[in-house]
Amino acid sequence: MNKAPTKKRSLVFFLVPHFTLLPFAGAIETLRIANRMLGYSAYEWRLASTDGQKVHSSSGIGMEVNSSLADERRFLSGENRPSMVIVCSGVYVEEFHNKSVNAWLREAYNRGAAVGSLCTGAHVLAQAGLLNGKRCAIHWENLPGFSEAFPQAEVYADLYEVDSNLYTCAGGTASLDMMLNLIGQDFGEGLVNRVCEQHLTDRVRSPTDRQRLPLRARLGVQNSKVLSIIELMESNLAEPLTLLEIADDADLSRRQIERLFRQEMGRSPARYYLEIRLDRARHLLVQSSMPVVEVAVACGFVSASHFSKCYRELYNRSPQQERAERKLTMSASRTGVVA
Repeated sequence: MNKAPTKKRSLVFFLVPHFTLLPFAGAIETLRIANRMLGYSAYEWRLASTDGQKVHSSSGIGMEVNSSLADERRFLSGENRPSMVIVCSGVYVEEFHNKSVNAWLREAYNRGAAVGSLCTGAHVLAQAGLLNGKRCAIHWENLPGFSEAFPQAEVYADLYEVDSNLYTCAGGTASLDMMLNLIGQDFGEGLVNRVCEQHLTDRVRSPTDRQRLPLRARLGVQNSKVLSIIELMESNLAEPLTLLEIADDADLSRRQIERLFRQEMGRSPARYYLEIRLDRARHLLVQSSMPVVEVAVACGFVSASHFSKCYRELYNRSPQQERAERKLTMSASRTGVVA
């Protein structure tokens, strides 16, 4: 008589202050359902924090943990060593700097444990030096700041990435897909399908599925020429193309492009191009510590003064004020006031 399978994985979910609750819950619930379908605890987990104290999510909900960083570093050399460590973070991850956490992640990885992240957690893995030359995923909103801070990481706007025992996902419901991938590796497609049925999920998304809605749905634009031009603009923010170069690529005249943008977007192509460059700049200002002049250059502006003028005209505040407001928000969050 064959024995029931007894394959097991032990996971540590390391909670960074202001972690996002949705991907965290999605990951754990997916593993819980897999256990239920299997009839035994194939996946076991514990929660950890830097000091072993409760950690509050970005929604203000506090989560009790099972261990501290000091405990987890001791566990690496004993029977409680995990087979996988997952960093869970969210907003303000750029402000999280802990050399001991970095050292622990590197040691866990070097000892053969898989290391992963949810939502913005790739930022912490990159700080630890684990993503140099590796494919990784992070939430689309954080991608501009991340790519500027960690140019050696190969970051993509994918749902999740698996590279050399490193698992990173963009957050939201993408944590479900990444966990289903893990379950599929361990137990095959049959169990994955059963978990999906319990989740009321009709399919497993591939790693390279879009994080964001397609431009057509996001902008409510149907004209394929306009959409292709916008995609071209979004791919060339640091060194903006001239309207003549855009027209040549689109096989249209400048007059035709001007008319199409007036009809579909309600503004000129030059104005729209400026707005998406400023939107990228705003993300960099609130998600990174890059000097304002470097943000300006990264978004295709020839001078900081011109950048500031354009920024103020669109957002009614200067880049410096944008950053100052960010600091005030962060200060309020540290005192327990949740926005």
